[in-house]
Amino acid sequence: MLKTSILVSLMAMGLFFNACSNNDEKQLDEANAVLSTNDFVLTALDNKQYNVTKTVDGFSVEGQKGKVIIIDIFATWCPPCQAEATHLSSLQKKYKDSLLVMGVTVEDNIDNAKLQKFRAEHNANYTLVNSNENSRLIDAVALQLRVGNNFGIPLMALYKDGVFLKYYQGATEEEFLEQDIKEALGL
Repeated sequence: MLKTSILVSLMAMGLFFNACSNNDEKQLDEANAVLSTNDFVLTALDNKQYNVTKTVDGFSVEGQKGKVIIIDIFATWCPPCQAEATHLSSLQKKYKDSLLVMGVTVEDNIDNAKLQKFRAEHNANYTLVNSNENSRLIDAVALQLRVGNNFGIPLMALYKDGVFLKYYQGATEEEFLEQDIKEALGL
């Protein structure tokens, strides 16, 4: 009986320490996974690459300090997304030195020719990215905004210097966007 009790005690301690060890390794793996998912390299239609980093308070784009960043999550087939393209182009042109509009399509493996057609038909004269990283960035933005997995598009989020400012879901008037851009820029 005593031998059995000692054996059971030793086995329990071994399992306990092993579980702690495995738990520590699991936490380390999760931490590394989080660190590696904070950076996104997006490729625009002109092959220019944009490095987007998830910050504590939002997202930032390398080389865009001081600018308002609009991450526009859209689809080429979506009528409200098509309608907003002209508004986003107008704002990009008006605030060209202070604004970066980045269109991120939800469509996986879309051909660049289809995005070029969208740009031409809907006057989408701003940065359109088409990359394997699109879906990861979209998921990260949706998580940060707490809109769930099945959110409506278009979904636009405004950031400045890595800090979240505001988001819009669905069709949004250009005047509302412009007012928030001006406010963020101190105009």
